[in-house]
Amino acid sequence: MIDLLRLGFFGMRTRPVRAVLSALGIAIGIAAVVAVVGIPASSAAALREKMSKLGTNLLTAAPGQDFFGQDAKLPETAVPMAKRIGAVSSASATGKISASVRKNDLVPSSDTLGLQVQAAEQDLLKVLNAEVRAGRWLSPGEKSVVLGGTAATRLGVDEPGGQLWIDGQWFTVVGILGPLPLSSEIDRSALVGWEAAKEAFGFEGNANTVYVRTSPDQVDNVRTLLGPTLNPQKSNEVKVSRPSEALEAQQLAESSYNALFLGLGGVALLVGGVGVANTMVISVLERRREIGLRRALGATRRQVRWQFLTESVLLSGLGGLVGVIVGIAVTAGYSISQRWPAALPWPALLGGVGSAVLIGAIAGVYPAVRAARQSPTEALA
Repeated sequence: MIDLLRLGFFGMRTRPVRAVLSALGIAIGIAAVVAVVGIPASSAAALREKMSKLGTNLLTAAPGQDFFGQDAKLPETAVPMAKRIGAVSSASATGKISASVRKNDLVPSSDTLGLQVQAAEQDLLKVLNAEVRAGRWLSPGEKSVVLGGTAATRLGVDEPGGQLWIDGQWFTVVGILGPLPLSSEIDRSALVGWEAAKEAFGFEGNANTVYVRTSPDQVDNVRTLLGPTLNPQKSNEVKVSRPSEALEAQQLAESSYNALFLGLGGVALLVGGVGVANTMVISVLERRREIGLRRALGATRRQVRWQFLTESVLLSGLGGLVGVIVGIAVTAGYSISQRWPAALPWPALLGGVGSAVLIGAIAGVYPAVRAARQSPTEALA
């Protein structure tokens, strides 16, 4: 066995450039496969971590449309009614305000930056498990605003203390929220207090979105009860959703591309296998005298066959090993850039090297058999 390995490495050392180029195709294919498996696994791990932190027990209720296709309204009692459901641990709401937020009074009113102004109840942070990244939350009755993370970025607000122009009135920025993956609409909002919104903008007090926290094992039951509870007479006008399902759907949509990339990795492996086979066939033709000399010195057909088969397997195996290392580096680098935990499925890593060895064995069969069939007299002629 040791002699076979030495002969295999000797054949690769005598033609290093050709060996490297042949192994490159295998390495690219294995790296692609490892990265395609590793990156979605890292994304899924990050999603699980995020979901465990934010919780999958958040439900939202929003007004739908009435029988005539007009926008419906939730009653002012929506939040108190939601809290009456036994399995509901907490509930809060936001109300949409017909106003636009701008950096100052010189910015045209049409330049909304895709942001919205919403009234927020005092306990909204608790229900959403949200964090104030800078500053503080709203105090009752004060004329102030808290910005979602996206809203702060678009408005160019880095820290609290400044003022914003909201429909002809100045509001002081007292806080900036951290990211809220389950409530992206909050990220794009400027939030003012519930009572302040009534005084400044004539807000009527109807909730636009009700956020409800419940027991994880009671989510489906509460989801069924929420519509009829918030609006008993017109429960069909209440839309109830589970934000975590949107994240899961997004993850599923991203993973749908995995098959495509795995296919590309398979093509690269096929090309690499053909390259290895081509290299070994050419090696047999160029080393006819070596083969004839070994046969003349007593080497059997079986020994010659195993020599070239071993060289092919070593060539592919080294390519596979390099590919796994590159795939790990790509997965880890991308995960770090996205602030994900790097997940490296061991079956994919071991399977990468194993498949490379298998490809090398298949690619080396014909060249090995061809070398073994050469007689000493023909090879030395």
